[in-house]
Amino acid sequence: MSLRIAGQKVLAIVLAGGKGSRLAPLTTERAKPAVPFLGTYRLIDFPLSNLVHSGIGDVWVIEQYLPHGLNDHLSGGRPWDLDRTRGGLVVMPPFSSPENEDGEFAQGNAHALAQHVRLMREFAPDVVLVMSADHIYKLDYSDVIREHVRRGASVTMVTTELADPAQATRFGNVRADAEGRVTEFAYKPEEPLGKTVTAEVFVYGAALLMDTLEELERQGELGDYGEELLPALVARGDAYAHPMEGYWMDVGTLDAYMQTHQDFLDGRGFVLDTPEWPFITSSIAWPPTRIHGSAHLDHAFVCGGATIQGEVVGSVIGPNAVVEKGASVRDSIVQAGAVVRAGASVRSAIVDAHAVVEAGARVGGQGQGSPLSVIGAHSVVEAGAQVGPGVIVEPRQTVRAGHEAHSVLAAQADDRAGK
Repeated sequence: MSLRIAGQKVLAIVLAGGKGSRLAPLTTERAKPAVPFLGTYRLIDFPLSNLVHSGIGDVWVIEQYLPHGLNDHLSGGRPWDLDRTRGGLVVMPPFSSPENEDGEFAQGNAHALAQHVRLMREFAPDVVLVMSADHIYKLDYSDVIREHVRRGASVTMVTTELADPAQATRFGNVRADAEGRVTEFAYKPEEPLGKTVTAEVFVYGAALLMDTLEELERQGELGDYGEELLPALVARGDAYAHPMEGYWMDVGTLDAYMQTHQDFLDGRGFVLDTPEWPFITSSIAWPPTRIHGSAHLDHAFVCGGATIQGEVVGSVIGPNAVVEKGASVRDSIVQAGAVVRAGASVRSAIVDAHAVVEAGARVGGQGQGSPLSVIGAHSVVEAGAQVGPGVIVEPRQTVRAGHEAHSVLAAQADDRAGK
């Protein structure tokens, strides 16, 4: 039985298929929605937790890039009580069909929706709620749906205000009148319309959405919904904005990913474990954290199973990670199972899962505000090697002292949002 909100049958679609190249090397061997956050969570945990607390029980997750690890994390929806006999969580992998026997990867998020129109029509929703799987926020979607229905909107765009208007070129820009009606929309414009942008959460009237997608596909190739779909609906004059209060961050770039961790360390995020709205992840029973007498901890998150003997300041230490005696980790993220050996130094860096920074090695710049460095999963920075600021080491590489240039790349500066 499908749950209803404002008398409407709701279908939620979580877009989880993008490659996430701007988060590489964190996404080289995992889907972006499966990237860890604060050690304990994955990015997709946030929309899924918001959905179940909003009373929405029919959830499709559209996948494409490296889905296996993501599927393992989703566990059929069990952690979120979405493993139901009727409805619940449904994984939508790439597929072939009688119309396209060779199959086709989605060429953008609007194209991904268009590929599933036939299945949407079979489900017969009244409202389709669409969201990305890689944003950090807390939101009751039922409030947005009720407002959407009350207004009779073609689409309701959840919007947020950026602190820096210059960053608006990464997103869909929105202008709305006093009643909330969208009067202007621009997708990743060269010149921002202002500081109001879409939060990548949209409520659509289902019939209009499906008809519009089919019509646009007949006219030409569909890409992202900011290119053709949303402008077409805004042109009707019945698109509305729903301002979202509170914290929101698109973690689609390495700098944004690090900044979001720092925001939560500094208390600028939101509470993750309130009784009425806890954020849920796959339940893994980690052993207790082990803090030795030689450890120095300040302003840090340390996850279960970690062993801390050295210095950890302004950093996040993931499950089962190790910081040995004499090692120093500052303003950094050390992911699950990674090891920082005695005498090593990690500054302004991400050390991904199961990577090892050997004794006496140096990772990152030593000054405040140094460009971010990243050590890819399962890589080894050998004893005495130095990985400087703003440098990336791809997964499963070995960085040897005196030969660092053979194993490192300069971080890319392109931070325009994308999937």
